[in-house]
Amino acid sequence: MTIPTSRDFVALLPLTVKMDDYSNTEKIFYPSRKLSTQHAPAGFDPSVGDITWYAPWGNVALFYKDFGYSRGLISLGKITSGIEAFTVNGSITVTFELVAE
Repeated sequence: MTIPTSRDFVALLPLTVKMDDYSNTEKIFYPSRKLSTQHAPAGFDPSVGDITWYAPWGNVALFYKDFGYSRGLISLGKITSGIEAFTVNGSITVTFELVAE
C-alpha cells in the first residue's frame, strides 16, 4: 500500500534541490509544499539510504548514517546506490527522479 505521503513526494518529481547537512547524519531540504501525513505510521527507524519526510519540521531527509526511531518521520523510499555522494561536508545539489525497475 502506498501512503499519500509518498504519492505527494512522487508528484513533485523530477526535482533538483540543494540539500544541507544536518547533524552529520542526513542531508535535508524543504520542498515547495507540505506532504500529506494521512494514513502514515507514527514514526520510523531510518537506516543508511532512507529518504524520509519529517512532518514536524516539513523537510525531506536522506540519511547517509544510521539513526534511531523518530516520531513524525515517514519513509518515502530508499536509494540503492551512490550513498557515498551524500557523505561530503556541507551542502550538495541533488536531482530526485522516479526510476522504473
